Parts: sequence; C-alpha cells; structure tokens
Amino acid sequence: MSRDELNIKDNTSLFKEERYVQQRENKKQFEAPCSEQETAEALAYSKSAEYMEKNFSRQNVVINPHKACQPLGSVMAALGFEKTLPFVHGSQGCNAYFRSHLSRHFKEPTPSVSTSMTEDAAVFGGMNNLIDGLENSVALYKPEMVAICTTCMAEVIGDDLNSFIGNARIKGVISEEYPVAYCNTPSFVGSHITGYDAMIKGILSYLYTRSGIESKPGSGAESGEKLNVMLGFEPYTGNFAELRKILGAFDTKYTILGDHSGNYDSPATGEYEYYYGGTKLADVPQAANALATLSLQKYTLKKTQEYISGTWHQQLAALSTPLGIKGTDTLLDTISELTGLPIPAILTEERGRVVDALMDSHPYLHGKRVALVGDPDLLIGLIGFCLETGMEPVHIICSNGDVDFNEVKFKDEAEALLAASPYGTEATVHVGKDLWHMRSLLLNDKVDLAIGSSHLKFAAKDAEVPLVRVGFPIFDRHHMHRYPIIGYQGTLNLLSLIVNTILQQLDDHNSGFNFELVR
Repeated sequence: MSRDELNIKDNTSLFKEERYVQQRENKKQFEAPCSEQETAEALAYSKSAEYMEKNFSRQNVVINPHKACQPLGSVMAALGFEKTLPFVHGSQGCNAYFRSHLSRHFKEPTPSVSTSMTEDAAVFGGMNNLIDGLENSVALYKPEMVAICTTCMAEVIGDDLNSFIGNARIKGVISEEYPVAYCNTPSFVGSHITGYDAMIKGILSYLYTRSGIESKPGSGAESGEKLNVMLGFEPYTGNFAELRKILGAFDTKYTILGDHSGNYDSPATGEYEYYYGGTKLADVPQAANALATLSLQKYTLKKTQEYISGTWHQQLAALSTPLGIKGTDTLLDTISELTGLPIPAILTEERGRVVDALMDSHPYLHGKRVALVGDPDLLIGLIGFCLETGMEPVHIICSNGDVDFNEVKFKDEAEALLAASPYGTEATVHVGKDLWHMRSLLLNDKVDLAIGSSHLKFAAKDAEVPLVRVGFPIFDRHHMHRYPIIGYQGTLNLLSLIVNTILQQLDDHNSGFNFELVR
C-alpha cells in the first residue's frame, strides 16, 4: 500500500473540502436557519452586558454545569477497592455515560456493569434485573466484592437495594458470605462528589460492620501504627504516587482508603485485566484501629468523615486539596502531628527548590487576573496557590459548591481566604452557577487566564482567554492526570503548566521586536 493511500485526513482538514462545505449548505434548506446577519447579531448580543444581566437572572434553566451526576462518583469510589466490580442499578445508557466519561479522562477502560433497566423495569421494579445481573456478573467477572449504586430511574420508582440483595441471597444467586456493598445515588440531586462520598461510606461501613471488629483507635502493634488517608474524588493518579512518596519519607505505615490509581494507570501487557490494585478488603475493618484518618477533600468526604468520627471514634484531620507551598506545608504539619514524627529533611530540601522556582517565575505571574472553575476542595487549593504567587482570582464558579464542613460553607471559606490577601479583593465566588454564566463573566470583565477542566474551553475561546486545564474532566489533552498537582512536586508541576502557558501567549502575540529568545 502506498503512502498516498494511507494519507487519512484529520477531521479539521477533511470537512473543509468543497464536497462537505456544499453538503452543509444544501442541508440549510431543510433547517429553516437564521440568516448570517441574524446569527451575527444574536452572537454579538450574547456577549453584551445586557445579556449578562439576563443570563444571571435565570432560575430554572441550567446550561453546561461544571459537575457530573452522583453514580459517576460512586463508580470511581468502587474501583478504589481490591477486585471490586462497580454495579449500576439503572439503564445501560447511564452506565455507558459513566464509563465513557471516566475513560475519556484517564484514557483507560472503566469496568462497570449495569442492570440494564428498561420500560418494564420502570413500571414493575428492577429486582429481577438486579438479581440476574448479580448472578451473571459474579459468574463472568469473578469479583471479590460487588458495589451497587442507583440511578434516577431506580430512585424515582423506589427500588429497595437492601431488600433486593437479600432476595438474591435467598434465591442462592450469591452466598450469605459474599460481600455486596451498596449506596443510594439519585442523579437528580448532588453531584459526582456526593456519589463518591456515598459509596466510600457505604463500603467502609459495610465491611466494618460485617467483620464484627470493635473499633479501638490506636490499638494493636500493626494496625495501631497506621494512618488512614483518603484522597477523595481524585482525577490525578499522580497524586496517589506523590502522597505515597511523602508518607514514605515520613517512614510511617498507612492505608489509603479508596485507591483507584491502579485501575486508571494500568500497564499494557497484551492481556486485559479487570482489576488492578485498590485497597485490600481485609484492611478496611483494621482501618478502624488506626491512629487517625487524614482526609484531603473535606467537602467531598463529609458523610464518610462523620462516619469515621462518630462510629470509629477516630481522630480525624480534614483538609482541602493541598496545592502550593502553604497547602503542602499544612499537609506535612498535619501528618507530623498525627504520627508524632518530624518532617523529613528531604521534604524540606524539596520545598526550598520549589520556592526557588516560584521566585524565578514570579515576574510573569504577578498581577495576572484569573478565572477559576472546579470542585469545592480543588478550588480552595487553587485559590491559595494563586494568592501565594501574586495572581489575582477574579471570577470563581463552583457549580456543586453548596456544601459545608463543620458548619462552615465552602463559599464562606473561599471568601475569607480571598479577603485575607490583597490579591483577592476583586474576586467574586459564584456557587450553583454554570459555565454559560462564566462565559458572560469572561466576555464582560476580561482576565488574563482561565483555569479549569476541558469543559471551560468553549467559554475561554469565545473570550480569547488561554485555558490552563486543571481538574476533572480533561478530555482534550493526554497524560495530565499522571502528573501530581499536590505536594511540593505538584506545586512545581502546576507552576510550570501555568507560567509556560503565559510565556507561550507572549510568543504567540508578539509584535516582532519582542519575540524573545530568553524569558
């Protein structure tokens, strides 16, 4: 086959060919389209201050919210445990969405099954679907545990998971001893972080209760020395590796509760495996006897944290995503306090190198106005990072930010953090707003930089603002989830990503004489 025959065009060039241009023009006769002038006028109006006022006054319409639904988070949570199969009680379409969303971000397969509910199950209930699904899943995929979550359909008709699982045991589909954890995750409320929290709590409480162990925090020669760590809904597999490095430097024993990094960073060996790594099921009950639990997403893991404090009676330290120097300092101080161990010299040296890097890049970051979008814990970390580098947060949108921890609301903490710095005086925190709101903000109050997921790219493009992709999901760039953004190394990675975006903009918009060799 010749090279010319293998010259397969990318869609960006293919659909510019005359045959496709003409095809699009011919279709217009069936679409009753607006004229080009009407389209241009509508577009111009959508960028105006008048439209922005109407945009922010809407109450009953949501356009491109920066969040996913609960079961997506529960699927990720289930994959954090050894040989556990996520089991979605709902339609195939729902499960396909969760699987594709996660796989597009991590560029890895997402093993998850569904009860494939259709119209008849919506009318008569999905018990038979669930029982048949359990029987088939255990036989085909041989998991050591199944973790079931619900979707809208199952919740609206009121399916009782506990009863259905009990009936499956009565029918002999699964044995009395076979572990099946579950949680309720209605998609019409909450978000992916709510669903993650529900499944983590469901698994921890289920495995602990069935073990018969009585919680004795800090007891036992082995388990009592351990520190439990929860990273939460974590879209960066690199953050797991970075945390292991930090805990290894402390030379402390630990258990990560919910470690999905193996499933989403698996090797290509020529044979596909369903399960990679994850928290060992036997380690979960023993986690109740650990010294303490450290949570790195306090708003995400609210119910799980309440369970650990209330049922395990365990000391709990809850932080938001530890980004930047100050965030990492807090992380290391917390580990030191919980374990009684000093902060290792190797981490102090690493800190110094990153501080040096921040000083090198500071002239290009100072005074840059930025827009931020993300989940609550990530935004707390990003706000702190921006403020310590001299960047100025201006527009902050958190679609799923109506959350609190210890009776402190996310918005109140974010606003207090901004008010404590001269670089935060222009910022406004918008909770419950979406990316169409952000578009109006970017068009009417310009910033230098937007930081958020791939979904922000359309608003950023309309406003001609460069986008730094941070968070979940990142669909249109590869391998970014493999690089940590927490810890000192993560701070360096985040710094490099942002400052090099700014430097690229300087090159792209040079006027000839300032196309510099050295920056």
